[in-house]
Amino acid sequence: SIYEMFGNECCLSTGEVIKVIGFKINKLIATICENNEVNRFSAKVELPLNFPGLYKVVADKTPYVSIKEITRKVSIGPTRFGHPCFYSPEDIKLSNFTIKHGEQITFTSVEEVNGTMAVNCVMVRNNQTHSFTLPLSQEGKFYECEDDQIYTLKEIAEWKIPKCRNRIVKLFNTLHMWDSSNPLPENFDGCLILMPVYEVQAVMKFRKDIVHILSNLDVEIKDITDCYDSSSFLQPLSLEDVFERTSMEFPMVAEIMEGPSESQNPYNLLSTGKEIIIYKKYQAARVLASEIRSDSPKRHFLIPMSYKGKFKRRPRELPTAYDLEIARSEKEQLHVVATKAFASPRKEFFSVSVGDQFLVQQCQTSEIPYEGRKKFVDVLACEQILSDTYKKVLLPMYMEGSFVEVIHDKKWYHLSEICKEFRLPFNVKVSVRDLSIEEDVLAAVPGLQFEEEITDSYLLISSATNPVESWEIPVYRLNMLVHLLSKDVQGVVPPVTKTTVEEISEEQYYMMRRYENQTLHPPPRPPKKPT
Repeated sequence: SIYEMFGNECCLSTGEVIKVIGFKINKLIATICENNEVNRFSAKVELPLNFPGLYKVVADKTPYVSIKEITRKVSIGPTRFGHPCFYSPEDIKLSNFTIKHGEQITFTSVEEVNGTMAVNCVMVRNNQTHSFTLPLSQEGKFYECEDDQIYTLKEIAEWKIPKCRNRIVKLFNTLHMWDSSNPLPENFDGCLILMPVYEVQAVMKFRKDIVHILSNLDVEIKDITDCYDSSSFLQPLSLEDVFERTSMEFPMVAEIMEGPSESQNPYNLLSTGKEIIIYKKYQAARVLASEIRSDSPKRHFLIPMSYKGKFKRRPRELPTAYDLEIARSEKEQLHVVATKAFASPRKEFFSVSVGDQFLVQQCQTSEIPYEGRKKFVDVLACEQILSDTYKKVLLPMYMEGSFVEVIHDKKWYHLSEICKEFRLPFNVKVSVRDLSIEEDVLAAVPGLQFEEEITDSYLLISSATNPVESWEIPVYRLNMLVHLLSKDVQGVVPPVTKTTVEEISEEQYYMMRRYENQTLHPPPRPPKKPT
């Protein structure tokens, strides 16, 4: 059989031995549904995996009948996406522990325990985490738990669609303006039933690339796994697979079997067939920054601490008195000017006019008469700047005005200095670009907001044939496959690391903020106006 895939012709000859290395969803067929049922008047539309938008997963109402069925159909893996949650409508009695009906069980990994395959699980009860295992032979009804996270279509396709099942999702955020090329109706905010279309990923004896075979290709095959030495085939590894190797195994030489897309390949180094040296794996700090602009979409960046440019401060816009309290610091006094008037309903609090200037002091509690009794409310103590004096005033924390910061600091800062001396978020503009970068993308941005400092996983690599400089490549945002070569590079020292500012998509930005903040409690909402 001869077929064409992605513009490349591939021949499957009679007797050809193919090693199947995986199944991958190639695209999704979506149908609009109402009340979790297909709308019979709705047409099916084809959605690519990079279709923009964020989605919530609707829990599958059909139960699984055993732990074994879950492990066969549901993706369970080391990343945060691969930890599905289930509950049982009945108590499950273990040797030293009883799982009560309805309690959420998180599956973290599958491994052999005392000669029996089992799933490692965790469960939280009374704010205490309990770890235990469930054998694959455990039977019963297991239902998916509701999932409050948001995902891209690509993440759903890779982790959240069980084998042999469809998946219902609800649109959470479109991220982009609707246009006529969008296959979904304008202003659509409902649910979709996603039906996956698979492709088979395989390696062949005399090819070094990955072969993609559509699942509907009409060829006859025979399973010869038990009578063939599969070790003679190349073993493709993803960057996640490489990262899971022990630190003692680095450095290593690898050949790229499938490089990333052009948009993900800023170095022209990571193309198929190129050999690279992977020196080490590690966690590295980045500052997540967004372009300051009133319209959308904004550009988003990950800036390494090695960035050599300098920044000067830009004023922050602070919409409420509550934001003034969050923005103030012990290092310097916060000076703001009002851009919106506020008429106080009480004589104890100050009425703000446009153009009023204030020095923010501190948050305190004030006592006011309320319905014949005394009531305590949170207020912000400030000094109003007058022509030749200062006037002490109180602003209620529920005040909804608008303020702009007045910057007196003219100093230029390195990135590390800003992270050390100031509280994020923080507004800046590049004053001196990084001369070590051929094209510093940050220099052309009129304003940046540093949102938070994050930690991410990276591999340090260089070209194997011309290792004049090395790069940090992100493990979880770069899609490529490699196979390891048996070349000795022990003791090889990596060349100087090239500073790279990574521009990320809006979907990646949302994903990063979602997971970086999941262990932190959000700040309390501003207090409401007393009624």
